[in-house]
Amino acid sequence: MASLIPLVETTRGDTLENVHFGAVAVTDAGGRVLASAGDPNWITFTRSTLKPLQALPFVQGGGVRHFGFTPANLALLCASHSGEAMHVEQVDNILAKAGVGYQRLQCGCHVPFFAELGAYPPPAPGSYDERNHNCSGKHSGFLAYCAQHGLPLQTYVAPAHPLQLAIRRDVAAAVGLEEGQLALGIDGCSAPNYAMPLANLARGFARLASGKADAQFGESFDALANAMTAHPELVSGTGRNDLAFMQAGQGDWVTKVGADGVQVVASRGRGQALAVKISDGNKLALFAATVEAVDQLGWMDAPQREALRPWRNEVIASIKGATVGRRRVVLRLQPGR
Repeated sequence: MASLIPLVETTRGDTLENVHFGAVAVTDAGGRVLASAGDPNWITFTRSTLKPLQALPFVQGGGVRHFGFTPANLALLCASHSGEAMHVEQVDNILAKAGVGYQRLQCGCHVPFFAELGAYPPPAPGSYDERNHNCSGKHSGFLAYCAQHGLPLQTYVAPAHPLQLAIRRDVAAAVGLEEGQLALGIDGCSAPNYAMPLANLARGFARLASGKADAQFGESFDALANAMTAHPELVSGTGRNDLAFMQAGQGDWVTKVGADGVQVVASRGRGQALAVKISDGNKLALFAATVEAVDQLGWMDAPQREALRPWRNEVIASIKGATVGRRRVVLRLQPGR
């Protein structure tokens, strides 16, 4: 824990109430640490930030051309979506092209995110299924890969399944690690996930943002980054963070939030990325820290700064709307060594 530093503080009245510790790593596509706060090599699970890299075997294997996937389909493979109608429509389209029924999805079922966010009226019990799960796009891509390559569908989330072995291989290559250096865990959607140093996660996204300039995954990275920036509403959903960031980035920023306090933002024009981890997983602290880190890097102009101001969550309010406290980002990026 000595590797983590205070990134965000909250006060109630004039008294300090919470301190959110974490770390930030900023790298280029070669893995050089350009700036950091705390330990840039802090090891953390990547959670849903990993999704664009988990799509690499499908794209590298010609799956887009084989099934005629659109950029919208591809964006959903990278999504932690809200289960809105537009998301379910893409899941249905992906599965139809792959010739697989949605009952094969092994992500499980939960109340759609749109209900939690209040974007729409809560759905009636029984009116949603696995397609509304925030990871159903990723899982649909998994099933499509299996259908293309004649692999078993019933065990596609098993770590030893050929699909998951291919994902592990490509993820390791993308982030600049050996496969054995990836710590395996199981994500909330039952699929394998990997822990790695923040700097390596940032490196993977810097390469993603570099697109065709990448010698190994150039065409695939370009297709994935294009899809995500063209359809940020499919990567997340109404009122969601990734949508707001990619809209503010105007095609330059490729962003992905993961559960339990991890977020990555990459700049396509710079070939750089930053990865943020809040150790206690607090979402509001994460969003505030990410906005501040992007600002300190000089990636934002005045309109972008204003567009993302709500994600700083500076005011802590009572249920009646009265200001009762403040949230303040205290991280200061230091130049890389």
